[in-house]
Parts: sequence; structure tokens; C-alpha cells
Amino acid sequence: MKMFKSLILGSAAGLLAMSGAEAADLPVKAKAVEYVRICSLYGAGFWYIPGTDTCIKLGGYLRVDVLANTNSDDSGNTAGAGGAANRFTNAFTWRSREDLSIDTRTATEYGVVRTFGEVVFSWTSDTYAGTGAGGTVYSLLPGTTNGSAPLNANQGAVAYGSLGVYSAFVQFAGFTIGKAISQFSAPWTNYPGNIFDGLVGGGGTAVGVNQFSYTAEFGNGVSATISAQDPTAFYQAGVLNVGVGPTGLGTAALGAFGTSDYAGTAAPDIVGMVRVDQAWGLFQASVAAHDNHAAYYGANELTGHPSDVWGYAGQVALSIKNIPTGPGDTINVSAVYTDGATRYNIQDLSQAGAMTIFSGTNLPGAYQSIGFGTAPDTVFGSNGGSQQKIATWGIRGAFNHNWNPNWSSSVYGAYAEVMYPGGAKTLVCGNGVTGGSFQATFGAGVTTCNPNYGIGQLGMITRWTPVKNLTFSADLTYTHLDQKMAGTIAFPGSAAIGKPAGTYELKDQDTLLLLLRAQRNF
Repeated sequence: MKMFKSLILGSAAGLLAMSGAEAADLPVKAKAVEYVRICSLYGAGFWYIPGTDTCIKLGGYLRVDVLANTNSDDSGNTAGAGGAANRFTNAFTWRSREDLSIDTRTATEYGVVRTFGEVVFSWTSDTYAGTGAGGTVYSLLPGTTNGSAPLNANQGAVAYGSLGVYSAFVQFAGFTIGKAISQFSAPWTNYPGNIFDGLVGGGGTAVGVNQFSYTAEFGNGVSATISAQDPTAFYQAGVLNVGVGPTGLGTAALGAFGTSDYAGTAAPDIVGMVRVDQAWGLFQASVAAHDNHAAYYGANELTGHPSDVWGYAGQVALSIKNIPTGPGDTINVSAVYTDGATRYNIQDLSQAGAMTIFSGTNLPGAYQSIGFGTAPDTVFGSNGGSQQKIATWGIRGAFNHNWNPNWSSSVYGAYAEVMYPGGAKTLVCGNGVTGGSFQATFGAGVTTCNPNYGIGQLGMITRWTPVKNLTFSADLTYTHLDQKMAGTIAFPGSAAIGKPAGTYELKDQDTLLLLLRAQRNF
């Protein structure tokens, strides 16, 4: 019995020891994993950044463009090699682009705090330029000394890559701070129905402009915005010192009746906008004030300078929805007037502010014909004259129609008129026949000197979307230059675009280009 009890107790002790060992070997419970959660507050595609109450959305697109009869994508073929109409004009230009955007939003007691950034990576074929000695170089190549001669002569013909920042802004409590589309522009910027970049007739900056803006919401779709924006580059069409004489003859600057003479920044552009956004469509009215701040009349500050001149612009835009032609069809139109603020009409992506187009002629004794136009903000003389503002007006619009869920088309058009008032016209043209800087440069063959001109554009685009977010487009654009000059000029020639010196007839010009695009949005 005693032996039996000892056996039982020993077995129990062993079992207890084994149980303790097994308990010690059990795994410790792991901390719960925090999976990514969908954020439904701001629409599809947002999710919460783990460990925060901030929602984020990643987006962008991949785009491939092929363009016919132009050397740019896709501002037009109205200058440089694109307007030369010879062997330097590209039969096609190719671009591949990747766009990436990051949108973050956080709900706070002051409302939503939003940041938005968008960058693009592009690879684009470019242009050959003549050297004047029977050779060519690849122009606009990064790393060149003067835009025409490669640092390394063995570089050969290669396309170039570029990085661009389209947007980088913060929105908080009604404020927008950073690089965003100008508050002056309509919601469709310079694309009422087209994908052609160079449409005139209103505001642009689809790639953004630095600004400090405040928007007040009044309810029922009514809002108003006041903005200060950086005019540098995007809204500087030119302050031209006519007394110094034309520069860049034979290039896009042929019609520049003087030398660009900007000083440093002095004042931002001031923009005001009122918008009514309803179920039937949208109405917007915008105004802008632009300071033209020139440098000196001559080589240094002892020569003096013209006083600043403020220009202005006004625009109205209208979008009509629910029209009887079909579901989703729209009509978008806008009209603009500027005085000393040209870029609010002939926007930053358009070549129509510096046009040089060549074609044939039937005039005996003339080698070819040429048409050009320049649309600066102001011109002034180097002898103590004041800045003379250039006025413009323009319209543009499009009808957008959906044939079915997979096919759509748009018909679009635009027109802009550039007008030199009396003082500006006298600086360039004198009495209209003699006495101006234009005749002094191009000779006595000019029978009528008038720097005013018009630009007409007409186009049609068709889109096929076989699956969601994948679209193939074909956009055909016709441009007409209605210039007011008559007679002939003694053109000095241009090696870069292969044009010889000789007599050229002053004549209206026409161009045509085609854009084919494949784009996948994500």
C-alpha cells in the first residue's frame, strides 16, 4: 500500500511538472495587426494612412502622344521649325509621359486640411537645327551651351527627358496656398472640349501658378475668390524695348518688334472671381490686374526706365449641361478682354503670341511668303518713352457629345484679336509706311505696316474608351493667322530653320496638325 501511494504521488508530481513545462512553451498572444482601412469621406480611392486620421489617394496617368506636322506637343506649329514648312519641320513628334499625384485630406475643427501634389515625367523627341554650314545639331538638348550646340559633339540625336511640377498646394479654411490652376481660369482652363494645348481665347495655367487665394462659400453653389498670384513666366507676355530693335530674326521671335526688357518682380497679379455652380451648369466671371515692370532704357541704370503700367483682364465663362442632344453632353464657352495683360487671353501654352509661319507665294520676285504676329503686354521706346499697352479680345468654346458609353466627340473653336493702339503702333510702324522700327529692320518693301493680327482656330476630337480609364483620342486642329501687313520684307535669313536671305511676301498663313493619344488613368 505504501509503495502504491508513493507511485501515485510520483506520477502526479511528474504530470504537474510536464504541465508547467507545456504552459511555459505556449506562444505569447501577438499584437493585433492594423490593416489599411477605406476612407469613404472624400470619394472613391481614398484610404486611411495607418495610425492616423488622414486620408490619402494616389492617382495619375500614363500617356503617349504622336503628333503629325509639328515640332511641339501640342502647342501648335506656328513658330520655329514647326512653322518653317521645310525639311526641319517634323513629320511627327513623339512623347511618353507618366503623371503621379498625391492627395491627402484630414478633417479638423476648422474644416478639411488638404494637400495636393502632382509631378510629371516626360520623354519627348525634339528638333534639328541648321548650323549654317551644311550641318545640323539637335536643339533644346539639356546640357547645351546655347540651345543649339551640344557640349559633346558625339551626343548625336537623342530625345530629352524632363520633370515637371504641375501642382503643389495646401488648402485650409478657405485658403489655397501654392501652385494651382489660376483662379481666373474657367474650370476647364484652356480645354473646353479639346486636348490641343494652344487654344487662345481665355485663361490657362493648366500646369498651375503660385498663388495665395481665399474662397468664400455662400451656399447654393455660389462662391467668390480673391487671389494674389505670381506673374513670372506664366503671365508675362513681354515688355518690349522697341528702341533696341528686333531680336531672334527667323525664329519664333521674328515678330518681336523690340528686345524683351523685364525687371525683377514688383507686385503680384491680383485676381477676383465669382462662380455660380448649379445642376444646369456653371457661370463664372473673373477679373485680373497685372503690373508691367520694365528694366532700363539702355545698358545700365543711368539710362533711366519707364514707369510701371498696370494692365487688366476680364473674362466670363458659361457651361451648360443637360442639353437635349444626349446624356452628359455639354457646351462650354468663354469670352475675354485684356489691356496690358495679354496672357489672360493668349495663354501660357499657346504659340500664338509669337507666330512666324512660312509658305509659298505667287508674287513675282519673292522667294516665299511669311506671316507673323507678336502679342506682348507693352512696348516702349528707348528714348524716355512710356509703356504703351497692347489690347486683345478673344472667345473660345466647344460642344461635347457622347455617342454611347464608349465613344464621344467634341467640336471646338477659338478666335483672338491683338490690337496695337495709336502710340504702340507708331513705335512699331511710324506713319504706317515709313518711320517705324519694323521698316528700319525689314526695308522699304512694306506697303502697309500694321502690327495688329487675328488668330482663328477650329478643331474636332473623337475619343474611344473601350474599358474604364483607358482612352484613345484623335484631335485635328486648323489654325489661321490673319495678319494685317502688306508688301514684302527683306528677310535676313535663318540658318537654324534653313531659310535664306531674300524677299518674302507678307501674307496670311494656315497650318494643320493632328494629335493621336493613348491614355490610361489610375
